[in-house]
Amino acid sequence: MHSKIAQKAPYAVDVEEGKSYFWCSCGQSSNQPFCDGSHKGTSFTPIKFKADASKTVFFCGCKQSSKKPICDGTHSKL
Repeated sequence: MHSKIAQKAPYAVDVEEGKSYFWCSCGQSSNQPFCDGSHKGTSFTPIKFKADASKTVFFCGCKQSSKKPICDGTHSKL
């Protein structure tokens, strides 16, 4: 089963140091790029990202990155 491409671009998100975020790996969440539980009943699980600093992070939108949950530019080849 493949994940759904949520968008062919990253999501720029301002994260807060010390806070945890749960990235949607299935592509079905209506709260992209974060998990809303839409994966239930599938083999997908969210990926935890803990912010090491307050900064802008580019979360993968195509769900194909080899550096999940961070964008690695894979979307440009889809």
